[in-house]
Amino acid sequence: MVSGLMEETAIADEVGGGEFVICEELAAVAAASEERTFFYGWVMLPISMLTLIASSPGQTFGISIFNEPMRGSLGLTHGQLAAAYMLGTLFGALPIALIGRQMDRYGLRNTLLVVVTLFSFACLLTSVVQGWWSLVIAFGLLRMLGPGALALLSSNTLPFWFDRRLGMVEGLRNVGMAVAMASIPAFNLWLVTHWGWRGSYMIMGSGVWLVLFPLIVRYFRNHPEEVGQVLDGVNAPRRRESRPASQTLSAATDPLWGMTLEQALRTKAFWIVASGTAANGLIHTALFFCLVPIFQERGLGAVDAAVTLTVFAIALAGMQFIGGTLADRMPARWLLFVGMLCLSLAIGMLFVAQSAIVAHAAGAMLGVGQGIFFGVSQPLWARYFGRTHIGKIRGALMTFNVGSSSLGPLVAGFTRDWQGDFSLALILFLLLPLPIAVLSLFVHPPSRDSSAVHRAGTLASA
Repeated sequence: MVSGLMEETAIADEVGGGEFVICEELAAVAAASEERTFFYGWVMLPISMLTLIASSPGQTFGISIFNEPMRGSLGLTHGQLAAAYMLGTLFGALPIALIGRQMDRYGLRNTLLVVVTLFSFACLLTSVVQGWWSLVIAFGLLRMLGPGALALLSSNTLPFWFDRRLGMVEGLRNVGMAVAMASIPAFNLWLVTHWGWRGSYMIMGSGVWLVLFPLIVRYFRNHPEEVGQVLDGVNAPRRRESRPASQTLSAATDPLWGMTLEQALRTKAFWIVASGTAANGLIHTALFFCLVPIFQERGLGAVDAAVTLTVFAIALAGMQFIGGTLADRMPARWLLFVGMLCLSLAIGMLFVAQSAIVAHAAGAMLGVGQGIFFGVSQPLWARYFGRTHIGKIRGALMTFNVGSSSLGPLVAGFTRDWQGDFSLALILFLLLPLPIAVLSLFVHPPSRDSSAVHRAGTLASA
């Protein structure tokens, strides 16, 4: 279905046959860009940010407010609701790699228009579910198209525009999501109070399409060459020897370079960083899905949990920007190590928390750890593996991440039923990041040999 819609919306800019002369193309674009004074990448940044925020109706923090009214309306138990969420997330993770492949084939703009339309339809479908199986399908579509496809396309937008400051702008993009995490639950609570959970999803689905679709049609561009500019903008320094160690494989001097998915899968860096991403997703989803009962076991209430979420979001926003900025200047391995270590420390603080202050500090530490890790890992994919096949590479990563996140609530719920509390789950979550932290110290840019170089007009099909 997605491929068919792509055929209808594809624009006539497909790469034709023949040899593509890269040096002449880039020279012509660079000459044209000298006449411009404003870099269009700064327009793409807020569009990318809004695209990520628009995934909120499918994110855990966006759905959680509707859990109880949805469960009561459909006559489900807590276990049935959790099982529907887990299965929907697992089913939704499977097609994400295909969406990345469509992005590489048809371009970001066309793919994004289709995904926004389908995601809005998924929200409308959620508003009319009548039973457990239809809820599984709705959760699957929400998870696949929101935190899966929309987040994937948002994360793949800025690497086509920035390189030298990619870490900083990725940090800014993620600040928008942190602000959404702090504000959207309250907005959803207002919606469900006035319109019910069914009306809320109708409003959110309509709103996402009415805001994003015309914005993308009017302003979205796939890459700088479409507006006569180059990567990083006018007069951007492109001397490779002056770049920090973390960017030695950057595509700034050759934006058409890139590894295939198969080549990326053969590198240590891919699997170590992917494991850290999956661990963060698993732990994050488990904690937030079960946060209130975890707090209740420690003598704390729902208000304390809400405050902790706010503290987490503030810390996450600040550290994603700081982490991204540091990623432009430092080797990735040290920042990845610190991020995973802070994640483990946050779980340890929550495990021993007996007061609201310690619980809030745990939330802040969780935001610090995830902010640093994602601040450095977001720009890493383009810098280590290039841009030519980034849709397929990050699509595979997103499938891995969304699938692993579905296991978090299951692990937490199963261990609680078995042991009577969440202690065992928290111990497992505390230990999981430690070996990944150690392995992060061995993350290095993969070797850039001739077998990994692909250019427009001669792209290898992966």
